[in-house]
Amino acid sequence: MKVRSSVFASFILMLEVLGVALFLRGFFPVPVKSSLSSKNKLSDLPPEPLTGGSSNTSGAPKPLFKRVVVMLVDALREDFVFGPNGPMFLPYTRHVIERGSSLSFVAKARPPTVTMPRIKEADGSLPYLLVLCGDHGMSETGSHGGSSEPEINTPLVLISPIFKRKAEMEKPGVVEQVDLTPTLALGLGLPISQNSVGHVIPGVLEESSLREQLRFLHLNGHQLSCLLKDSTPEYQKEAGFEQFRVAEKAHGSWMKLYLEGNTSEVLTNMGKKVLKQYLEALAAMSSALSKQLGKYDMYSMIAGMVFVFQLLLVLLLAMPEALSGSASVDLPVLSSLLSLPFYLLCLFLASVHVLVCTSAESSCYFCSLSWGLVFAAVAFSSAMFCILISLARRRLPDGSQFHGKSPQSSSGGEWMLSELDVLLLAGTVGHTLSLAASSFVEEEHQTWYFLLNTLCLTVFQDVCRKYFREQRDEEEQIVLSKKSQTFSHSGSEMCSEKWLALATPPFTLLCCRLLRSLNQTGVQWAHLPDVGHWLNSSEHKVILSLLSAFCLVLIYLLVQRRCSWVSKVALAFGLVGVYSYRAAVGNVLFPWQHSSRTTSKGTVEARFVYVFVLGILFSGTKDLLRSQIITTDSKLKSRGLWEIYSGLVLLVSLLFRAHNLPVLCCCLLIQTLMAQFIWKKLHYDAAQTTIMHYWFGQAFFYFQGNSNNIATVDISVGFVGLESYVEAPAVFLTALSTYAGPLLWACHLVCYLSSERDRFGMPLHVCDVQAHIHLLLSFAWLQGFVIHPPECQCKSSMWPTAQSHTGPAAIYTKQMSLNRAGCHPGRYLGVGVICDVWECILNTTQARATAAVNNTYG
Repeated sequence: MKVRSSVFASFILMLEVLGVALFLRGFFPVPVKSSLSSKNKLSDLPPEPLTGGSSNTSGAPKPLFKRVVVMLVDALREDFVFGPNGPMFLPYTRHVIERGSSLSFVAKARPPTVTMPRIKEADGSLPYLLVLCGDHGMSETGSHGGSSEPEINTPLVLISPIFKRKAEMEKPGVVEQVDLTPTLALGLGLPISQNSVGHVIPGVLEESSLREQLRFLHLNGHQLSCLLKDSTPEYQKEAGFEQFRVAEKAHGSWMKLYLEGNTSEVLTNMGKKVLKQYLEALAAMSSALSKQLGKYDMYSMIAGMVFVFQLLLVLLLAMPEALSGSASVDLPVLSSLLSLPFYLLCLFLASVHVLVCTSAESSCYFCSLSWGLVFAAVAFSSAMFCILISLARRRLPDGSQFHGKSPQSSSGGEWMLSELDVLLLAGTVGHTLSLAASSFVEEEHQTWYFLLNTLCLTVFQDVCRKYFREQRDEEEQIVLSKKSQTFSHSGSEMCSEKWLALATPPFTLLCCRLLRSLNQTGVQWAHLPDVGHWLNSSEHKVILSLLSAFCLVLIYLLVQRRCSWVSKVALAFGLVGVYSYRAAVGNVLFPWQHSSRTTSKGTVEARFVYVFVLGILFSGTKDLLRSQIITTDSKLKSRGLWEIYSGLVLLVSLLFRAHNLPVLCCCLLIQTLMAQFIWKKLHYDAAQTTIMHYWFGQAFFYFQGNSNNIATVDISVGFVGLESYVEAPAVFLTALSTYAGPLLWACHLVCYLSSERDRFGMPLHVCDVQAHIHLLLSFAWLQGFVIHPPECQCKSSMWPTAQSHTGPAAIYTKQMSLNRAGCHPGRYLGVGVICDVWECILNTTQARATAAVNNTYG
């Protein structure tokens, strides 16, 4: 069954969303909720148990405290209070714990910890209760979120005059953080929150009478039993629920004897036994509810992952055919549905589903679906597996080879990947796999730094191979250059070009190493001093001023080359305004300034820059629209794109802090050198260039000082040029400043590819800009898979070898091939833009390769 590439891509993406949703449904457990009213009232409390009659007491006992003050300390570890260094860290608190009227506990921060925000302060008179606690601990490196003992153990200190004074330090007991909610609620004479899963801390009730203690525990047990009924279908099988019923009956018998005036020791012993039964029942029910909240639905997670990986493999295997000239995919759907393996897989998966659902201890979301939906999911998974086998047999023949040159495809359908292709593929896939570990997420910048350094070394190898390994073909190239007068170059120009190309990768490595020292990021070493801190110190303000001025001048020289004279003037005035803004806020100094005291917020200077930014963007947009509507001038369109890019650079230079201007400078400088001497001279195709831009964009995100921690987001840029907070501009400016690195590289990719096509007279439509942006976003979504099609629709299906066809002849054949190539802009208007973008890019490369081979070898 043949389907269009856009329809196929849209179908795959929609099913991917469903698979991810199923995985998330199993990953995030459903919170337990009670069917009671949203707000508990004192009138809703159950009556006190009484055997053989009805009790007149239905309210809560008298409050233990009239006032509660909660002091919540972020990341307070238990050893900071109870450890050997406690007297040094918190001397007064440690004295109160050892000698004062207090209770000490180690509260474990286990799921759920959302009960902590329910704790509030209540007004009244003495006696009071002071609560000192931490929301979570932290590791030795200062991070938290894991399950290690230092991260989950927090101190809980209750200080009140109603507690007995201590003679010495006692070992703190162990409780759960969620136990604080019912304890404070009952202590204040309030009903317990209906969705609370904690149980009351027994030590707080020791000074109350036995009847009051039993009443407190009964109220807590009733609330937990109701919550257990509403959240667990088979709640009657829970040991804690049955224990609570037994304890409640014993409590009724005790109350009957108590009301009859029995004061014997038997009544006291019986009451203590009931108290113990209540505590055991409360602990069991609380544990069952807490486990339910922290338990994953593994069956739904596995099913979701299987769907996602099946769809991803189908997308990858069908990509070569989807990117061919026909822009369609031949899916073997009918043959798969009529095959014997399909029915065997359906029976196997159905039996697995029945086995899992009948033996599961707790209910699974996938098991709760109707049999019709389950059968559809089983049939879909079986069909996808059979389609995968068919596509693999068609697309993955034996004998795949890896060569050191550019990607080629022989007529036999074998994939031949260059060393650069292997790096790009292995790097993107390896980065995706690394995100499964939290430590790699925290230090993701190290992954991108390593990949970028390796990429520079690989590119340097390609440059050396081009200019040194092929010197033996120099005489042949000279002969060819004499035949093609248009592309003849002098020896000095070729020599300077060679050495500049050789210097570009090492220079890029040097810039990346310097930028790494500019801003420390991540978790492990974020606290260490860096060059940025040194530049921002008051002693080095003159150096920062000189560096900022130099960077702004260099930015102008690098950006103005492709702009109109109007945009050049606006850019120059805008960059002067950027320096004036930084001087107004006190970051840098003018030569005539002798004091660093700020006289304004820089609002006027920032708005001055905004005027020139809007002017440049308007000029670029006008040229771009004119090239599409009024005239077909490709130069006008290319200039419009570059002017929009220059306006974005001016805006980013305003938002960047003064010490981060070298990041923007290096970004523009590397883009210029790579475009002039690497991507163009080595004839890298659009796919390779796109992934390189993606890698550089991710690395420059961290060069700015960003990390995966939200605390590194600079929210102050949201107020640049604003007198007060305005939501829409503030959000836009903050997002632009944070993601300036990836955005600049994405925009440069669009401008560069447009210029390359225009240079050879290749028509480019507005939809192409949208196409390349969607292509870059697809790499961010799928982490960039590089696949070259093994088959082409042309008779000659060989891919060009960049190193074997260099010099003027290759340039001439490249021009001829590009003039013959064609794109299909109408296909970019569909929903499935990814496949259509790949088709446009690879059709151009395919036509270029075919023409190059035919013209060179006849």
